[in-house]
Amino acid sequence: MENKIHLSVVIPAFNEEKRLPSSLDAIDKYLSSQNYPYEIIVVASGSTDNTAGLVKNMQKEVKNLKLVDRGKSLGKGYAVKTGMEEAKGGYRIFTDADNSTPIEQVEKMWPYFKEGYDLVIGSRDVKGAVLDPPQPFYRRILGDVFRILTQIICGTHGILDSQCGFKGFTERAALDIFPATRINHFAFDPELLVIAKKRGYKIKEMPVFWKNDPDSKVKFKNMLEMLRDLFKIRWNMIRKRYGR
Repeated sequence: MENKIHLSVVIPAFNEEKRLPSSLDAIDKYLSSQNYPYEIIVVASGSTDNTAGLVKNMQKEVKNLKLVDRGKSLGKGYAVKTGMEEAKGGYRIFTDADNSTPIEQVEKMWPYFKEGYDLVIGSRDVKGAVLDPPQPFYRRILGDVFRILTQIICGTHGILDSQCGFKGFTERAALDIFPATRINHFAFDPELLVIAKKRGYKIKEMPVFWKNDPDSKVKFKNMLEMLRDLFKIRWNMIRKRYGR
């Protein structure tokens, strides 16, 4: 039991050879200073650049770094699901390849896990969150609209930020929730929360430090796809596909 991995960090990475090195260096620097066993899992399936090759090379320098590359990319949600199912940690988080929420923010999760929460999710919208720099005005408006639609369509009332790419799970919750997911793209976050709520897991939304990346991979067409997927989630709810 002493050798059991305490924390698994899952990073979905599609064509991230430019942003990933600095993020992996920062994550490695932080985790290597902690007193618990950990692993870093990069899921790079479908990248057309040298993301996979980069990760393989960095395995010589970054402790406990693992690569999952299964060929064709099926979306960010699928990548996160794959990484979570490969993970061995008692606690499992996923974070974005640009490290927009620094890995140090995981320290804020531990007290909530000790209180009995099963999911601890980062938020840019709850009191105490720091955005440096803030998102552009149009992105804030789109985010507000998406939050309202998510709450109406999927019933995620009480959750202000479903899309922050920094979420933590207990092992038990991860092993129960991720196999039940059906959305493979950017709207996988609301689906995770819907499943967690349906299955009675305790969710805590915590404020994080978040750095806006002007090279964000989420474009307007992705917003339309996310809206479509919200209705898929609703249909799955109606058909009771998220039960145990």
